[in-house]
Amino acid sequence: MKKRALCLTLAVVTLAFAGCSGKDETPVTTAPVSISTTAAASTALTTLPETATQQTTTETTTRKAEKPLNASTITATESIRALSNGFTIAKFSGDDGLSDFLAGGGASSDDGLTNFLVREVLGGKAGPLFRGIRGGCSTLCVENSGGGYLFGRNFDWHRCNGMILVCHPSKGYKSVSTVNTDFMTSSTNFELTDDVLRFCALYTPLDGMNEKGVCVSVNMVYDSGASINQNNGRPDLTTSTAIRLILDRAASAKQAVELLRAYDLHASFGYVIHYAIADASGYSVAVEYIGNKMYVTETPALTNFYVTPGSKYGVGSQKSVARYKNIMEQYEKNKTMTPAGLRDVMADAAQSNVNDYSTEWTVIFDTRAKTATYFHRGNFNKGYVLDFRF
Repeated sequence: MKKRALCLTLAVVTLAFAGCSGKDETPVTTAPVSISTTAAASTALTTLPETATQQTTTETTTRKAEKPLNASTITATESIRALSNGFTIAKFSGDDGLSDFLAGGGASSDDGLTNFLVREVLGGKAGPLFRGIRGGCSTLCVENSGGGYLFGRNFDWHRCNGMILVCHPSKGYKSVSTVNTDFMTSSTNFELTDDVLRFCALYTPLDGMNEKGVCVSVNMVYDSGASINQNNGRPDLTTSTAIRLILDRAASAKQAVELLRAYDLHASFGYVIHYAIADASGYSVAVEYIGNKMYVTETPALTNFYVTPGSKYGVGSQKSVARYKNIMEQYEKNKTMTPAGLRDVMADAAQSNVNDYSTEWTVIFDTRAKTATYFHRGNFNKGYVLDFRF
């Protein structure tokens, strides 16, 4: 593999995946009636755990008048640039190494990903691995009143440093993704150069959209004793490298699902996760792994409990069920929204300093315009809009 021009200061990342959920999330062990399609999702609201009904604070009559989106246009360059305290933006162009990663069988663990990056990215200069950091998110896909579809996502976590990463790979689709850079910088004693940090961030995305309008987000599921560690003899992916695969190579949500079927998934740190995937046609699904088997369920919204029909449906966290009910009630009233309207829905679902956790970023992906509008740490009065194709 052709060596990349990177400053070699350390051995690179053991991904410390947090799974987008706060400590306040209390597991739910009940298993209500399941849903399998978007239409059934609203009906299933009445079958969710009673605790969700008690905690839901959704407005039940009319929506408030929308405030302007108020987002300033931003661009990405090769240099990491600060947008606000704890929120940066950067761009990577060239060979992102995914073909070599997959050709080598992928990685069945975060150590495997680290070894790939040390060997192929840093020229084999090994050093101490990163120390692991252990770790509720919400998503909604809705029709855009201006045409096409929108995908909203909240990343809930303790205070962290986020990075918007624009990727123009030489062998894949252009994309934008969001990364918690603390998963890298807080777990090593070495100083990360910008070049190393940008490249490692390619393999640690938590959400994103590509130029075909395919959107993806990873959320955590609380399922005590469960894990995701498939072993079917296929090439291997970890939690975040699956997102990189989708962003680089999927032209539709259905193609993203088929890509995932071709690999064995190994969830980072043993955390149970599921993916929300949507595309420019409005097709929106949850991809879940139960008993190491992959399930796909159509749904416009996803938080932190299983939506796969069956005995596991509803297993997750009480507060995530409440957020889901909140989002779905607003969705049923307004199945066509403006970007500002979807921002308001995501703001309603945002967390504000609950047990030191909050919504660190919110992003509205526009699958038709190919823009991403970000809001940082609950400041929904100031946004940043990016056309990542440039």
